[in-house]
Order: sequence, then structure tokens, then C-alpha cells
Amino acid sequence: MVTSNPLPEGFPELEMVCIGTALLVEALLGFCLNGLTIISFRKIKELRTPSNFLVLSLALADCGICINAFIAAFSSFLRYWPYGSDGCQIHGFQGFVTALASISSSAAVAWDRYHHYCTRSKLQWSTTISMVIFVWVFSAFWSAMPLLGWGEYDYEPLRTCCTLDYTKGDRNFVTFLFPMAFFNFVIPIFIMLTAYQSIEQKFKKSGQQFKFNTSLPVKTLVICWGPYSLLCFYAAVENVTFISPKLRMIPAIIAKTVPTVDAFVYALGNENYRGGIWQFLTGQKIEKAEVDNKTK
Repeated sequence: MVTSNPLPEGFPELEMVCIGTALLVEALLGFCLNGLTIISFRKIKELRTPSNFLVLSLALADCGICINAFIAAFSSFLRYWPYGSDGCQIHGFQGFVTALASISSSAAVAWDRYHHYCTRSKLQWSTTISMVIFVWVFSAFWSAMPLLGWGEYDYEPLRTCCTLDYTKGDRNFVTFLFPMAFFNFVIPIFIMLTAYQSIEQKFKKSGQQFKFNTSLPVKTLVICWGPYSLLCFYAAVENVTFISPKLRMIPAIIAKTVPTVDAFVYALGNENYRGGIWQFLTGQKIEKAEVDNKTK
């Protein structure tokens, strides 16, 4: 019986339900929007371009984050983690690999946009496939390290989901955190910043109308992943357990909004991709057949 399981320390019944509901809403909304992005790519021929394949990779990663949130929401309603220690390791790995792939895919899209607008070079399928394979293999490599002893997966403060254990703050955690964050967070943000700044300067110099908000992708990534990153870095220098479990859960809940935000920024916020989605939903043929990720 669910009632036989004690509540996690620091979380009353109502808060457990609220957190579970928030995770469920984030998971459902993000999964539906990114699922629509994936299906539209599959069904609408005009959307199947090398550039949009990078958006597809991002949508797949974000769907993985939503699945992770689904499991966390279900466990929150149960008030305990029902899948044991091995399940915790799998949940932690799955959530980490999809999160890293989501961040790197966002950087790949920025790199592609830079070359389209600034160098006028067209992305080839061979390059796109190589980039996507690299993104997922590289993400899987860093996500597998805690399973091999470098870093560790453990329960979130709510104890109904699992992630990288930042509470110990020991040498093992610190030596893993800094290189992992540098290659999977700092470098992608640097790529996005330089790419979108170059695109913005190109628009201004040429007098072109801005095709999209050049600052939005970086802002959304920092807002969604920044709090969790700060929490991990704080844990590397201070005892993070002095922060209440409730406050430590907030960054994780914010991070789970990434799939929904990405869907609006990269698919629904993309005029031509949005046209392809509209064609899939209504059957109405879009006027221009050249639906490409870059003309936004």
C-alpha cells in the first residue's frame, strides 16, 4: 500500500503531490510538443533536411528528458522510489545522457545557423549525421562515467528520482564535475554565444530583418540549466546539505522545463518548421516547398 511508505524527510504530503503534478505536467507538455516535432519531420518530406535533422536530434533528447520526468512524477505520487538501486542507476544515466545531448544539440543548431547566415555554406547530410553521432556518443561517454566509479548517481532530495550525486562534494565528485561541465556546458554555451553574436552582427551590417531572436536560445539554456549548474558548483566548494531539500529540488524542476522551452524556440518558433507541423496537422500544403531550419 502507498500509505505504508513514509514521506521523504522535509516534504509533507501536499508538497509531494504538487511536485509530482509539476513534473507530470512538464513531462506531458514537453513530450507532446517534441513528439509532434519528431512525427512532422517523419511525415513531411520538405522538413527532412540536414539542418532540421539537428532539430530532430534535439527533440529526441528532450523526449528522453520527459520520460525521465514521467518516472519521477509517478514515483512522487507513490511517495517512494520503487525500482531499487539498479533502477536508480539506470534512471540517473538516462536522465544525464539526454540532458547532455539536449545541450550539445542546441549548440549544433547554433553552429549550423552560423554557417548558413555568415559563411553561406550549406550543411551536408554526411556532416549532419557525423555531428549527431558525436553528440550522442560524447554524451553517453560522460554519462557512463558515474556508473564506472567516476562520479556517482544517487537519489534527489525528494528520493523519488535519481541524478548525479552532488551532496558528498568529495574529490571524486569535483574531479568529475569540472571537466564534464567544461566540455558539456561551458563549450556549448561558448559556441552558441559566438555563433548568435556573429549572426546578429551580420543582420545589422546587411540591414536584413532579423529572422529570429538571436539572444533567445542562449538565454533559455542558461535560465533552464543555470540553477542546477550553480547548485552542483556550489556543492564542489561547500556542504550543500545545509540547503533545505525543498530548495535543492527547485533547480531540478526548472531543468525539466527544457523540453517545452526547446520545442517553442526551435520548432514552433521556427516559421518554416511550424509550417511543416501545420501541414502535418491539417493537411494543408505550405506554399513554399523549401522548408528549412535556417530561415526563421
